[in-house]
Amino acid sequence: MKSISLCIIALFMVTGSTFTPMKNQESQLHYLALGDSYTIGESVDENQRWPVQLAKRLNENGFTLAPPKIIATTGWRTDELKAAIEKDAELLPQYDMVSLLIGVNNQYQGRSVESFAPEFEELLQMAIELAGGKKKRVFVLSIPDYGKTPFGAAKAEQIARELDAYNEVSQQICKKYGVKYFNITPISRKADKDKELVAPDNLHPSGKMYSQWVDLIEKDVKKLLKK
Repeated sequence: MKSISLCIIALFMVTGSTFTPMKNQESQLHYLALGDSYTIGESVDENQRWPVQLAKRLNENGFTLAPPKIIATTGWRTDELKAAIEKDAELLPQYDMVSLLIGVNNQYQGRSVESFAPEFEELLQMAIELAGGKKKRVFVLSIPDYGKTPFGAAKAEQIARELDAYNEVSQQICKKYGVKYFNITPISRKADKDKELVAPDNLHPSGKMYSQWVDLIEKDVKKLLKK
């Protein structure tokens, strides 16, 4: 026993090391959410935002995500989101996952679908670049239909028709780039029957609706993170 102890002491003296127990250090995954009022969660608490709910679900299921980085502001169009991304000095060189949800303000402000298409495509390209070129780590959500809320009810048919056109364009662009597209619009169209799906401002989704979005996308997002 004495000789073994002496050998161990000699080994430490030769290496000049101090014994430190090894620790299990898991690196955090970084998630970037790009968008407008629907991503920043207008009229709901921060913990009810859908990117925050998604990150929480993932952390509860074996992943280790840092709090999401969100670049989104109520009222932003595609061009305004692009400008904000370019000006953000705190962006990491790349992210493990990037989401994009944009376009409702283009429609609301009377912009044409034809002008939306190239701007959306440019944003998608930026999202892919921010994901380190990994298309499988990027996903897009469709624009929800605010015509089913009290705010938009008077123009419900027009809003639905125009947003369908916008969503068709964004879905085709995602298909072109091989990016996952989630159609959450049908969930938003339940709001005229379930008032709990609408936030207190009578326009934006409630935390309950955002939770249903996460229910829809969670399984596939887990698969994206494993690729």
